[in-house]
Amino acid sequence: MRYEILGQLRVIDGSNSKTIRAQKVEILLAALVARSDQVVSTDQLIREIWGDDPPRSATAGLYVYISQIRKMLGHCGEETSPVLTRPPGYMLLTLGSDEIDLLDFKRLMREGRAHLRSGAYEAAMSSFEDALALCRGPFLTDGVPGPILKGLRTWLNEAQLECMESLIEARMALGYHRELVSDLYLLSTEHPLREAFHRQLMMALHRSECRGDALLVYQRARRTLREELGVEPGTALQDVQRAILMDEGR
Repeated sequence: MRYEILGQLRVIDGSNSKTIRAQKVEILLAALVARSDQVVSTDQLIREIWGDDPPRSATAGLYVYISQIRKMLGHCGEETSPVLTRPPGYMLLTLGSDEIDLLDFKRLMREGRAHLRSGAYEAAMSSFEDALALCRGPFLTDGVPGPILKGLRTWLNEAQLECMESLIEARMALGYHRELVSDLYLLSTEHPLREAFHRQLMMALHRSECRGDALLVYQRARRTLREELGVEPGTALQDVQRAILMDEGR
């Protein structure tokens, strides 16, 4: 059995793949997958589904949704459902052969960081590419009300950006400067307050003998940071600008 929540939630058993159309059932299963092998209390699950203002029928509704999930997972080839009742709530029990894409993503990120620190840039690039490939689209659907999945969505957004930054760092260490310029222009535009993408774009342009363009990127980033946050660029961004200016003066 494989559970995938980095995109539309789906459960895969061999060649069979199941998705969930009912939003509340999808949220419930996603919360159990996110906390796999841990007990999630009934109160927590109700809050995940209905937020801070659940209906009076919330407990009864939760029982119905648990039953639907158990039935669905049973149809995926399990003789007994992996969703167990464990006071004060429920847990998704994963067995030795079960897989969760979220755990794969975290493992690949750890491996990529270790490779990057050791200078194994090809291996780092492969790990980060594999991690990003697991992210199939937006996390679940709009309107996720509860803290477990809200927190996971916030973490995942940040982790994907970190993964992209690290992937670019590995690619730059391997000499792919020119190939990265267009992607970095896009990333720095989509995430104008994230200084790392501006810094990487400046370095890629500088190493591609486009020093003037690199300095214009700095000015654009500085203007954005001052207008949006009232701050100057950080030390890393300033250091890159200074290095480019010193190189031009030689």
